[in-house]
Amino acid sequence: MVTIKQIAKTVGVSSATVSRVLNFDTTLSIAAAKRQAIIETAEALNYATPRARARANQQGLNKIALVHFLRPDQELIDPYYVGLRLGIESRCQALKIETVKVYHNENLPDASVLQSASGVIAIGGHTDSEIDWIRRLSRHVVFADFAPPGDEIDAVDCDLVLATRKLLQGLTEAGYERIAFVGWNEIYTGVPNPFGERRERTYRQWMASHGRFHDELCRTEDNTEQSGYRLTRQLLALDRRPEAIVACNDNMAVGAYRAIAEAGLHIPADIAIASFNDISVAQFLNPPLTTVRLPSEEIGEIAVELLLERAAGRELAKHITLASEIIWRASTRQPPGRTRF
Repeated sequence: MVTIKQIAKTVGVSSATVSRVLNFDTTLSIAAAKRQAIIETAEALNYATPRARARANQQGLNKIALVHFLRPDQELIDPYYVGLRLGIESRCQALKIETVKVYHNENLPDASVLQSASGVIAIGGHTDSEIDWIRRLSRHVVFADFAPPGDEIDAVDCDLVLATRKLLQGLTEAGYERIAFVGWNEIYTGVPNPFGERRERTYRQWMASHGRFHDELCRTEDNTEQSGYRLTRQLLALDRRPEAIVACNDNMAVGAYRAIAEAGLHIPADIAIASFNDISVAQFLNPPLTTVRLPSEEIGEIAVELLLERAAGRELAKHITLASEIIWRASTRQPPGRTRF
């Protein structure tokens, strides 16, 4: 499936520009030749052509409800999930499919919102009871950035277990042995699971299998920049501080940067930092952040395609796993043979 990012790369413009051109944004200031190049490239790659839009209409997929596991204020400070939602919305706009957003709160949303939609995309982790509720009210449902237990539900995500192993192996090849972790606990079954988050669980297993796990080096709280700051301060206060810290995402890494700077230490000379997501700010930190690039926009776009297939009559469930890529930057040493961006 062709994505907006692929069109943008082919033409040499930003994803936002491609999205605005394909959605006939008359306020966009762009050269006529460049606008034409975007349209022709999209048509050549069969992206959201009139035939594709007709297919969506014929299958009755005219309104999609986006059920988010975050509150609006939580999503706003997490560029990864903003990108995922924009991937869904851009694809839906190109196909002339209406979207309605349903954010997390203390109570379940109005059931009529899901019942009135021709499909649902559930973003992020949900509890068992929430999964059952969504499936009960929805004609077609796809989970994005989360794969519920079992194999009967459509889902698209990244293999965070493999991504974590690749990152830890790369850091080891770069000469780091005492590697710490800062992350958060996840709640999927209604109760906190201290080892439920895949990156933390994989960190514990991988470090233990290499004889290097120390409980004092694994810290969790909640998923915020401030937590990254607090947990890093705890690690720096140890009698023997770590050589490197793996943060569960780039937001927490930003908090870690602040704690390290306040302690008068330098990255990576005194302590290295690596994380996940590769949000836009990662390359502009000082020094630029080594991070695992997770394709959030593509996850959103493929989720829409899975709904189209379901609406067309596909019965066999699909679970699509997208590849991740480590972007080695100056916040860590570079493993032998790896390219630094």
